[in-house]
Amino acid sequence: MSGSETHVPKRGPAAGFEETVKDFWRSRPVRPVHGRKFAGVAAGIGYRYGIDPTVVRVALVAATVFGGFGVFVYLLGWLFLPQEGDQVSAFEGLIGRGRASSSPAFAVLLLILLFPGLTWTLSGGWMTDGTGLIGFALMAVALYLLHRNRGQYNRPTMPAPAQPAAAFSMASAATASTTTEGGWDPLAADPSAWDLPNASPSGGLPPQTPPPPPAPPTPRRRKSKIGAATFGIAVLVGGVGTVLGLDGEPWFTMQHVVGLTLGVVGIGLVAGSFVRGGRGLIGLAVPLAIAGMALTTVPFDNFSVKGGVGDLKATPIQVSEVLPEYRHSAGDIDVDLTKLPAGASVTTKVSNGAGNSTVLVPAGAEVKVSCETGAGDVDCLGQSRSGVGEDTIVFTSPGDNGQKITLNVKNGVGNVEVRRG
Repeated sequence: MSGSETHVPKRGPAAGFEETVKDFWRSRPVRPVHGRKFAGVAAGIGYRYGIDPTVVRVALVAATVFGGFGVFVYLLGWLFLPQEGDQVSAFEGLIGRGRASSSPAFAVLLLILLFPGLTWTLSGGWMTDGTGLIGFALMAVALYLLHRNRGQYNRPTMPAPAQPAAAFSMASAATASTTTEGGWDPLAADPSAWDLPNASPSGGLPPQTPPPPPAPPTPRRRKSKIGAATFGIAVLVGGVGTVLGLDGEPWFTMQHVVGLTLGVVGIGLVAGSFVRGGRGLIGLAVPLAIAGMALTTVPFDNFSVKGGVGDLKATPIQVSEVLPEYRHSAGDIDVDLTKLPAGASVTTKVSNGAGNSTVLVPAGAEVKVSCETGAGDVDCLGQSRSGVGEDTIVFTSPGDNGQKITLNVKNGVGNVEVRRG
């Protein structure tokens, strides 16, 4: 016995927070093959903790309807909970931690779907009052308490990698030496009567057979150069596309450049599958796919406004001083039109890539207004929008002092406010 003590992790209600979380990951629910409705996430959680899987399904549906996180949580379970018979989950199989029945391409697809699922959740009205975030926190707390109180039951056992059987073991030697046909125990016989076959005439042990020579080392397979070649071509395509976009070519937007680069990587992955190479390209394909999904989900077109950087303030007092457009790449824009003379009629536009835009209009002016932002809050003469990719506010506010103002305010990201001064 040594003086050192072995730390045994606690389980159940006596475990701390960190031990409970670590034990949850070690003994995650396993998605069953039979008895599931779709991917087996709800069934796996139900069987793991001894509750009806229907209760879990109802909770996920309710979280989707009232909080928006049900689909996101289900995708997380599909990606990180192993399937029955697998060594690891789909994500762990993707990064080479073990065998999983899901293909790497399907694991990448699940990983990509997480982001539009989260974007769809956040773009709804649930997050404006915090309901979705509270619902997600409640689901996490419920799962933590469930594992803390019932985690010691129905613990799954993951299949271990197959090990080659030993040619000789002490147990088999003992069994062979103590058991013979008929149940006779040779140890009960007189040792002097033992007849050792193949003994040397001098009474010594029989000659030892020399061990076989070691097997020659397996030659290492040459690494395929397709991964490095694809990476170089992808960098070249992305760089050229970016330069052309900055040079004013309208087709080479961020979405198209990312799409071209991802297409090159995809061709490399397909070609690498035939020569068993290019697996490292998955680490490049995943962030590119995430970026492409984000660029197509969130309206980034408004971010390409060309102009200065910093705050812009304007207070015209004559119609001739009103610019056709107040344009800025980043910063706040404040335009005050309340100093215009009576009976003035002006048309102007405010374009801001990233920042807040505020426009003051005269109290009695007739205003034809259009307000839009890619991500942020809009308060346009009393009409409000909030979130990502909301509809444009377009309407006419009547006035009585003879002034007529046509106003178009468009932001990439940031708040838009139009109010009367």
